[in-house]
Amino acid sequence: MCHYCGCRDIPLIKEFIAEHERVTDAAGDAVRALERGDVARARELVAVMARELAAHWAGEENGLFAVMRDDPEYADYIAGLEREHRELAALLPSLDLTDPADVRTLLDAVDELHRHIAKEEDGLFPASLTALSGDDWDRSMAAWREAHPGETGP
Repeated sequence: MCHYCGCRDIPLIKEFIAEHERVTDAAGDAVRALERGDVARARELVAVMARELAAHWAGEENGLFAVMRDDPEYADYIAGLEREHRELAALLPSLDLTDPADVRTLLDAVDELHRHIAKEEDGLFPASLTALSGDDWDRSMAAWREAHPGETGP
């Protein structure tokens, strides 16, 4: 995980990273619940992941992604990230955690989620430092606030 460019000091990026951490914490807890045989708890945690990700993705896609995708240099990269969002959004509610095949699918999805987060935190977020103007940051923060009504943030 990069800590050199300074993007983690930007309030919006700091918020996105905190959301990533909450989701990966829930994912890890779900995996551990399944290892203990606590399917009910795992289901709850997968639902927590889905809720957290829905708001997170709305904030990213309607803000940071929207302003960065206007630059052809980032458009394909962002399209790939959004495709991964859609795939995970469709997968999570479809899982039957009593089915060993679906448990394996969840484990694979959690691994892929970690790779996805790295693409954002180690690629897109640092690039945003030089790619966004002040107005772009304002638009991105407004999108985050709209996706997180009632929360304080950037």
